[in-house]
Amino acid sequence: MGIFESCLTKSALKKALKKELITVNGTIATTATYIQGGEVIAFTISEKITATKQLRFPLQVLFEDNYLAILHKPAGIMVSGNTFKTITSALPQNLTKSTLPDACTPQPAHRLDYPTTGVLLAGKTSSSIRALNQLFKDKRVSKTYYAVTIGEMETQGEITSLLDGKASHTSFQVCESVSSERFSTLNLVKLNPKTGRRHQLRKHLASMGHPILGDKEYGIEGLILNGKGLYLHAYSLQFIHPVTEEKILVKSELPERFGKLFSIFQINNS
Repeated sequence: MGIFESCLTKSALKKALKKELITVNGTIATTATYIQGGEVIAFTISEKITATKQLRFPLQVLFEDNYLAILHKPAGIMVSGNTFKTITSALPQNLTKSTLPDACTPQPAHRLDYPTTGVLLAGKTSSSIRALNQLFKDKRVSKTYYAVTIGEMETQGEITSLLDGKASHTSFQVCESVSSERFSTLNLVKLNPKTGRRHQLRKHLASMGHPILGDKEYGIEGLILNGKGLYLHAYSLQFIHPVTEEKILVKSELPERFGKLFSIFQINNS
């Protein structure tokens, strides 16, 4: 990885190897091929164009330039994966193609769960995709989420634990609480994840005994809200643009369903 601009990640490199697109000294390479140095490594993509079914899925673009884009991810769609309907598949039709020499098919720089809504960052050139990946790796992207949780909570705190054998850290602050006949108490909680583990926010809140409303996977039996989706929203992203070096802060307003439970006007207009 690193010598081919078309292979930006380890998974992309593995796919290229599996499709027999890489050769070493003229021989098709595999993951078991050993490199000593001095070999001729070639990556070949067939120019044959095949007709493919295109996804038509409009997305709300919140920010875009020649290098990257930030958009709103709706609920009920995967960011990427082995399925036809994904955000990744919908990006080319929703974004303006970069005019830079290393322009490529837009790629998400991180993930949001299938039921989660909110801001999603994508790169539009090979170099910007690598730079954005490095920003996340170096923890230089500040993320803010809002969730609706069940049960009376402390007003603020830190959650640290091992998730999948790796350290994880989330800060939380309760913005508002209301009484609920079915759930006793519902809270509007501001969340700032310091790490990015899979299902981190959902697992952290569930571990406290305060699962997110609508969470069918980590919710409490008898207190799972069906049919309304998961009340977890990626509200904002803040980072220094890897090329222009300007401060980028983009927000996606809390969904209307949050406003049916809490006063969100101040948050959406902050």
